[in-house]
Amino acid sequence: MVAFLRTLTKPGRRRRERLAQVALAALGLAALLPATARAQIGSYRYSSIVVDDATGHVTEAVNADAVRYPASLTKLMTLYVVFEALRDHRISLTQLVPVSEHTASMEPTKLGLVPGSRITVEEAILAAVTKSANDAACALGELVGGSEDRFAQIMTLRARALGMTHTTWRNASGLPDPEQVTTARDLALLAHHLIQDFPDQYHYFSVPNFTFHGRVIPNHDRMLEDYDGADGLKTGYTIAAGHNLVTSAKRGNVRLIGVVLGAASNTERDLHMATLLDGGFGDLGIPVAPRAPRHFRLPSLIASAEAAPLRGHAVALHWRGGHGHNHLVHNAVHRIAAGGPPHATYAVAHGRNLAATACARQLTGGGCKTRNHHRTCTYASRDARGT
Repeated sequence: MVAFLRTLTKPGRRRRERLAQVALAALGLAALLPATARAQIGSYRYSSIVVDDATGHVTEAVNADAVRYPASLTKLMTLYVVFEALRDHRISLTQLVPVSEHTASMEPTKLGLVPGSRITVEEAILAAVTKSANDAACALGELVGGSEDRFAQIMTLRARALGMTHTTWRNASGLPDPEQVTTARDLALLAHHLIQDFPDQYHYFSVPNFTFHGRVIPNHDRMLEDYDGADGLKTGYTIAAGHNLVTSAKRGNVRLIGVVLGAASNTERDLHMATLLDGGFGDLGIPVAPRAPRHFRLPSLIASAEAAPLRGHAVALHWRGGHGHNHLVHNAVHRIAAGGPPHATYAVAHGRNLAATACARQLTGGGCKTRNHHRTCTYASRDARGT
C-alpha cells in the first residue's frame, strides 16, 4: 500500500496577490448581482477540492470534508465495482444484462429500457457515462450484486476499503436518498482509483457519444470539449445536491483531479472547475493558456474568491492500493454477491463514523432493509431527477 502525507504549504506571493485581487473585485460585484446569482458558489452546499493525482497533494480545498449529496457522481462508484467484476472475469463486456421491472421504473435521465429486454454490459457502461442513464446503472447493479440494495452494500464496502470514510451508498444511480452521502475529498480519492486501478477502462469517461438503437447519445460532460487536457470523469445533478462535477485533466506530466459540488448551474460549475484547475496547474508551474471569454463570467469571478486554498493543515489525500490490499473486504463483497452477510469483523472495524457504523450493523445483520427512493425520499420528485 502506497500512502502520501504532505502538509499543504502556503501559496506563493503571486498566488496570494491574485486571490486577494479577485476577492476584492468579487465583493464589489456581488452587490450588483440579484440574490439568486449570489447564492451559488460559496453557498451552504458548496464544496471543492483539487488534487495532484501523482502525489495526493491538495492545491485547493473548500469544505472538502463536508457531507454532500453526490447525485449522479454515484455512478463513478457503480462503475468502479463493475470494472472490478470485469477484471475478475465475473462478467464480460458482451454479456447481456436483463432489464427488471425495478430497473425500468427508474426516474430520468434514462435510456427508457423496458422490462424483459436486454442490454450489453458495455452499452450500460457507456449509457451510465454519457447520458448518466439511471436505468443502465441500476441494471449493472442488479447484475453484479443480485439486487440494487445488495449492490449498494458492496459499493459502501469498497468505498471503505479505498479510504472513503465519509461515504455511504444506497443505490447505483444517484437518484435522491437522504442517506446517500459523500464528500469532495472522498470523490477525489475515488477518481484517483478509477484512473490508477483501471487504466484499460478509464477511456470510457472520455467518449464524446455512443449510439444506442440508432440514437446518437452525447456526453453530458462539456469539460471534455471546453478544457484543454480534460479526459473525464462525470457530471451530476439533483435539486438537493446542486450541479456537481468531477474532472481529471492532464497537461505535460501532471494530472489534476478536481471536484466541484453544489453549483447553481452547469455553466457556473464548469467555469468554476476551469478556474480551479487553472490555479492548480499554475501553482505547479504548468503554463496555463488564456481561454476565450465565455458568457456568465461574474459567478466565475466570485467562485475564484470563495475557493481560497487551505493553509497550515495536513490535507493531502492518502492514495491507497486499488485491489488486493484488503482480503477481508474482497471476501465480504463476494459473500454479499452470493447472498450471504459479509464478515462482521471487517464491517465493524471500518465503521469509522455514524453512517459507516449503521451500515456495518445492517450488513452484519444479514443485509440492509429494502428502500424505495420513489416513496421514501422527499427529494424524489419530477424536479429532482438525477443527471
